[in-house]
Amino acid sequence: MKQQLPKLDEEKKLWDSGYLNVVGVDEVGRGPLAGPVVACACFLDKPSKKDLKEIFSLGVKDSKKISEKKREEIFKKAEKIGCIKWGIGIVDQKTIDKINILNASLLAMKIAVENLKLEAKNSFLLVDGREVIPDISISQSAKVGGDQHVFSIALASIVAKVTRDNIMKKYAKKYPEYGFEKHKGYGTKKHFEMIKKYGICKIHRVSFLTSLAKK
Repeated sequence: MKQQLPKLDEEKKLWDSGYLNVVGVDEVGRGPLAGPVVACACFLDKPSKKDLKEIFSLGVKDSKKISEKKREEIFKKAEKIGCIKWGIGIVDQKTIDKINILNASLLAMKIAVENLKLEAKNSFLLVDGREVIPDISISQSAKVGGDQHVFSIALASIVAKVTRDNIMKKYAKKYPEYGFEKHKGYGTKKHFEMIKKYGICKIHRVSFLTSLAKK
């Protein structure tokens, strides 16, 4: 059975309720052993019928279910569609070690939303997962599996993923021995081999590696 692409049903309900800005929020990078966690807050700003036709032609769905090449293609096309707006939040590995990955993920999402500079009373956040974003004045709700059925969350997941991948590709040039351009910091067999051979570098999450060593 062909999987349905994420739709704008949730967004339309909130638009009809009077919210001008319905923002999908998602993060990537909870699991890797190295690098930052990156979040994106994304919304459609008064899309026209022509905009919507172009938006749906992108083939947006959960970033985990499409190839790296396809994610990059969607990202580049989305950048050129004027009604698509997004903000990015980045929390580095030092902060992850200090406040833990859940709190770092929520902080990245908060930063992403704040970077949009939205008026709180006109906005609503649809946040992927079970947690809402703390210490933020905008109304919001958590959407488990939101990246699979809510369009703005799915697009946010793609933008966040491409942004984080690009960061890890830059780190790969600085730390070429670890192969970050291939595994993006995740705990692959090759990555563990490189850690064993070279030790950890400045972008590794020490807390993750310490907890793994105890298992």
